[in-house]
Amino acid sequence: MANRTLKDAKNIHGTNPQYLIEKIIRSRIYDSQFWKESCFALTAELMVDKAMELRFIGGVYGGNIKPTPFICLVLKFLQIQPEKDIVIEFIKNEEFKYVRALGAFYLRLTASAVDCYKYLEPLYNDYRKIRRQNRAGQFEVVHMDEFIDDLLREERVCDVILPRLQKRNVLEENGDLDPKVSLLDDDLDQDIDMSSEDDEPKKKMDIDDDKRIKYANKSDSYRRRSRSNSHDKYKKSKDKHRRDRSSERDRKHREDRREKRRSPERRRSPERARYDDRQYRRDRSYERDRRRY
Repeated sequence: MANRTLKDAKNIHGTNPQYLIEKIIRSRIYDSQFWKESCFALTAELMVDKAMELRFIGGVYGGNIKPTPFICLVLKFLQIQPEKDIVIEFIKNEEFKYVRALGAFYLRLTASAVDCYKYLEPLYNDYRKIRRQNRAGQFEVVHMDEFIDDLLREERVCDVILPRLQKRNVLEENGDLDPKVSLLDDDLDQDIDMSSEDDEPKKKMDIDDDKRIKYANKSDSYRRRSRSNSHDKYKKSKDKHRRDRSSERDRKHREDRREKRRSPERRRSPERARYDDRQYRRDRSYERDRRRY
């Protein structure tokens, strides 16, 4: 008797409300200690106290499929089938985030597509962090808006297959829902209006200033570059000329000293001098090429 649905409960989506959760998971919930101790003879008024004690969301975990307290309370919700006003109060609760998550999950299972979009889409503005226990038993941190987005988009959440949800654009075309309005659109429109009003009188001045600055920077860089290039060329040519003059001077000095030491008989003839000059130029060009290489 404790696991049966109330006699006056209505069918949801053409079936018993408890059948929205798979049979294997239901049987595990009925055998769990939390269900026997905390969910026995639980009414809709007492559900608030149990929901306030929740510390995480999740479906089942472990190899032997243990149910979490969250999924146990969801099944109890389906069993007692509270009124719509109570579920909406769960969703509007801003103090306890897990109470809101429990109400949103139950509404997604039982309500129509219009009510799901109407009451769950405003929860996209809730960015609070909540803990979720995965199938391996580990905890992970998610946000409330992510959980709501999974309810509206995914086929399975917390190990429960969700009923099929009609597309929003179809409901808008039929006139059942108003077009979706995001809060970000208003903020963007205000920012665009304020920026356009402030920038119109300064637009021309900014363009002129940018042109002048660009021209000045370009001319300065060109002037510095041309000055540096000319200076480098002059310095290189001057150093090369100095090296050539010094080497020529040293060569002549060495030749004169060598000629003075020689005896008159051993002094060079004009043909010998020309041969030595050619040999010196060849040696000098070879040394230059070797240094370059």
